[in-house]
Amino acid sequence: MLPPAQSPGFLLWHVTLRWQRAVTAALAPLGLTHVQFVLLACTWWLNGEGGRPNQQAVARQAGTDVKMTSQVLRTLEAKGLVERETDPADTRAKHVRVTEAGAELAPRAIAAVEAVDAEFFARSPDPLEVLRALAGDG
Repeated sequence: MLPPAQSPGFLLWHVTLRWQRAVTAALAPLGLTHVQFVLLACTWWLNGEGGRPNQQAVARQAGTDVKMTSQVLRTLEAKGLVERETDPADTRAKHVRVTEAGAELAPRAIAAVEAVDAEFFARSPDPLEVLRALAGDG
């Protein structure tokens, strides 16, 4: 059995917690939680690519659970950051698009998180290479 300081999973857990705390602190002044940020940013990006994604497509892009995505998008809708519209072809599906307020906030939030990432990963020689390898995309 490995001691905690030699356990990659344990160390990754601690690194993740530190990074999440930093992201949470950066997003707080913008009135977003971390998951709200991720779903707003994914919706904004998908809209920018010319798409009218449904909630399932946003969840797939974000890597989140569809039910949880629906709940968080409902919260973002209440904040006036996204609009959800029932798909006429499938009344169970809802298309999502950012509002003007969401389109203004998304790039600011992305910049805040990117600043956290730049500072947090500055000591790593190539953090993207490491993360892609760990995610199975490398």
